[in-house]
Amino acid sequence: MPGGPPPAVGVAPVAQRAITETNEFIGRVEATDRVELMARVTAFLEKREFNEGAEVKQGDLLFRLERGPFEAQLQIARAGVAEAEAQLQNANVTLNRAQALLNTVAGQRSTVDTALAAQRGAQAQLLSAQAQERQAQINLDYTEIRAPISGRIGRAVVTPGNVVTPSSGPLAVIVSQDPMYVSFSVPMRTVLQLRDRYASRGGLDAVSVKLRLQDGRMYGQTGKLDFVDVSVGQDTDSLAMRGRMPNPPLAGSPGGGRELTANQFVSVVLEAVEPVQLLTVPRAAVSTDQRGDFVYVIGQGNKAERRAVRLGSQSTPSLAVVTEGLKEGEQVVVEGLQRVRPNTEVNPAPVQPAGQGQGQGQPRQPGGAAAPRQGG
Repeated sequence: MPGGPPPAVGVAPVAQRAITETNEFIGRVEATDRVELMARVTAFLEKREFNEGAEVKQGDLLFRLERGPFEAQLQIARAGVAEAEAQLQNANVTLNRAQALLNTVAGQRSTVDTALAAQRGAQAQLLSAQAQERQAQINLDYTEIRAPISGRIGRAVVTPGNVVTPSSGPLAVIVSQDPMYVSFSVPMRTVLQLRDRYASRGGLDAVSVKLRLQDGRMYGQTGKLDFVDVSVGQDTDSLAMRGRMPNPPLAGSPGGGRELTANQFVSVVLEAVEPVQLLTVPRAAVSTDQRGDFVYVIGQGNKAERRAVRLGSQSTPSLAVVTEGLKEGEQVVVEGLQRVRPNTEVNPAPVQPAGQGQGQGQPRQPGGAAAPRQGG
């Protein structure tokens, strides 16, 4: 009121603080390996050897097919090998006899040539019989379908008693569990900012990957970027990236459940491995109008001076990173902004704004959501 005392305001200093830089994107969890189990031969499905939804290990027996016809085919093939070996042995004897008689009156070159051709034909017949035996053994082995990878197996599509063929489609699907991929897309404008930000700090090695789950909790494991696509999406102008995340079994969970599941939606938080020192003010000190962002700085005679500022992309919900407009040590108004008018005297008093001590790490909004601000 005119003639009254200067309005009381709370002020805080412009200070260098350690800020952990973050960017957040929507991502999807993917298994590193995914295998569809297929029948390789035509046979009756005799037995399923696993519990649907359970974790299996590489080499575990999963399905048994009818073996009888394939065991018979293997015996026939082995008999063919034995017959071919006998024929080759006889051909060798005949060839040796003809060669021995070649230098006698009874010997003839044509007899030797005929015996040699018969011996080579017998050798070829043996190789063919051995190949048929090998094929019969392979087909017999196909009657046991085993896990090619370790992971979690889904439901069985075909029940025992049905005939399965190579064209029947997947009998079940196995997806690996640990580690998992998380895939996400980053707009090219942000990619360029990240590239400039981390170029001098080791590139991708300077960034860790964290996940926020759908209930707002932060996932307890930290991963690393392991892939950046070679081309930009034509429709989205975004670049696909991928992180690699540990996914250990949950302690005390029945059946060894895990936190991450294939195709699950998550929020991907790219976080700098090491915090950086940046000039900051409490977020509450920053106001915005048609001319942009500004703060009130306490000048000589305790007069409030309006000061335009530029905010950095590393700003958080509780701290604003200032790249232009302020100097370290200046005092800005944090509380009582509604009572301040430009170039008028105020009565400043130091305050400790909520969240000021949260420079290390990413401050959170109620419910666990982070909202880094992209500065203009």
